[in-house]
Amino acid sequence: MKVLEKNYFWMLLPLLHLIANAAEHEGVAKHAIKLHRGKGAATTQRKQWLLDSCRKLSGLLRQKTVVLNKLKNAIRAVEKDAGLSDEEKLFQEETEYVELLAAEKHQVEALKNMQHQNKSLSMLDEILEDVRKAADRLEEEIEEHAFDDNKSVKGVNFEAVLRVEEEEANSKQNRTKQEVEDDLGLSMLIDSQNNQYILTKPRDSTIPRADHHFIKDIVTIGMLSLPCGWLCTTIGLPTMFGYIICGVLLGPSGLNSIKSIVQVETLGEFGVFFTLFLVGLEFSPEKLRKVWKISLQGPCYMTLLMIAFGLLWGHLLQIRPTQSVFISTCLSLSSTPLVSRFLVGSARGEKEAGDLDYSAVLLGMLVMQDVQLGLFIAVMPTLIQAGASTYSSIVMEILRILLLIGQILFSLAAVFLLCLVIKTYLIGPYYRKLHMESKGNKEILILGISAFIFLMLTVTELLDVSMELGCFLAGALISSQGHMVTEEIVSYIEPIRDFLAIIFFASIGLHVFPTFVVYELTILMVLTLAVVIMKFVLAALVLSLLLPKTSQYIKWIVAAGLAQVSEFSFVLGSRARRAGIISREVYLLILSVTTLSLLLAPVLWRAAITKCAPRPDRRSSL
Repeated sequence: MKVLEKNYFWMLLPLLHLIANAAEHEGVAKHAIKLHRGKGAATTQRKQWLLDSCRKLSGLLRQKTVVLNKLKNAIRAVEKDAGLSDEEKLFQEETEYVELLAAEKHQVEALKNMQHQNKSLSMLDEILEDVRKAADRLEEEIEEHAFDDNKSVKGVNFEAVLRVEEEEANSKQNRTKQEVEDDLGLSMLIDSQNNQYILTKPRDSTIPRADHHFIKDIVTIGMLSLPCGWLCTTIGLPTMFGYIICGVLLGPSGLNSIKSIVQVETLGEFGVFFTLFLVGLEFSPEKLRKVWKISLQGPCYMTLLMIAFGLLWGHLLQIRPTQSVFISTCLSLSSTPLVSRFLVGSARGEKEAGDLDYSAVLLGMLVMQDVQLGLFIAVMPTLIQAGASTYSSIVMEILRILLLIGQILFSLAAVFLLCLVIKTYLIGPYYRKLHMESKGNKEILILGISAFIFLMLTVTELLDVSMELGCFLAGALISSQGHMVTEEIVSYIEPIRDFLAIIFFASIGLHVFPTFVVYELTILMVLTLAVVIMKFVLAALVLSLLLPKTSQYIKWIVAAGLAQVSEFSFVLGSRARRAGIISREVYLLILSVTTLSLLLAPVLWRAAITKCAPRPDRRSSL
């Protein structure tokens, strides 16, 4: 009997141990519940904690039931087995007790590991919760409610558009609408006027996005420009023709593979900026002082003569005066980037006393034409209003135009005063500091020069003068620091200019329509030859009156450089067509004449250099 009592005592020990552990867990649970019911706990965290606690308590109860059942089964087995001695029964009961104790220890360790894991997960959840709140605050700070803010603005119209997904997005199956909207691909919108739009700023600015159409366009232009430029070099034509042909092949009249036309043209404008900057580097202020009278008077006289001839022909052909003035002004402008490509890098020989350098005269007149371009863009709204005005309001429109001319002249005076201050006090210390900081790191020098270019074009734009003039003046100011400085900067900037110039001339080819030229080849050739001859004759006539006798021979070279139409006529023509100043047919004629005149320009330039230039200039310019 004592042995059975002893056996029962050993069997009850695990039960007592479990009850003690349960009591301990129950005390911890009660304390945790008491703390958890505090004010600082979140509702979701309380629910999750209560669910985990219930699961743990139910596990303890199941463990207690299992132990009791095992003890009961062990007691019954011992009582039924009469063949065992008291010592054997005691040994068997102790063995079962040890096994149960080991199982309980293993379960306790598993419970502790689970609690530690839950504690780590709880800490991770808290960290992720803080990150989520910070991300929500960030999205609220950077999000712009553009649609809600602009839908009530005056002049805003609601219009239905088509949304076209990328081919990559369409090829993926089983995609929900939300997945398509959240995709990194860019959608294209098409309105009822067949204008195509690409995403410029996403709703979620935290996700990086790339315009893959634009990347493919630039890559395609770069790859095709090489064989086109190589072919033109082989047959003796300037490489710019190859780049224009590349634009024709890839543009709307060719393969129509360029999707981001506006973006390509915008990038090409930087080619104009850097080209004019390099031109300014070779165009020192000393040269500008020598030819400033010719540069100022020559383009003005040429523009007035072109407008006079335009009004005469317009009266004979019964064309509206506003349309005649616009067409004449467009045709009077010449291409600064094209002529700059003729002149940049060419080393002119030393001139005798009293002689003028034809490059200085030509570039001075082209820069003045760029100023006239800015003036004409500013006057265009008034010109549009004048087209719809009655005879009684024409005087007011003339006064308004004169007021605009006065504002432009004031802006020009402010620009040149600023240039004088920069040249006297700022450009020298700025370049020396830049050169000192850039030793062994040419990136600083390139960024510093680029920043100065962009500063000057920003200033001229704010003063309602053309940005091209600002780039030219930036080069002229830096050239005042000496020949060594100019050579160093040219070596760094020239590769950038060359790549961007390829994009610029390819963008010109995007607006060349060979089918239209072929259909109207006769009339287009007649108009182009008439414009080129008229500009050549007018330029030679004006220069013969302005140039000194010792420099009369350069008038033919300068006239040849001015005998084409500027590519900015594309911009002016598009604005005039939208405003209703010119018709679609006149717009296409302007584009075609401009393109053909640009194609004829190198031939005329080479002929003038061959016949009229001195031998050193002839070798360097051909």
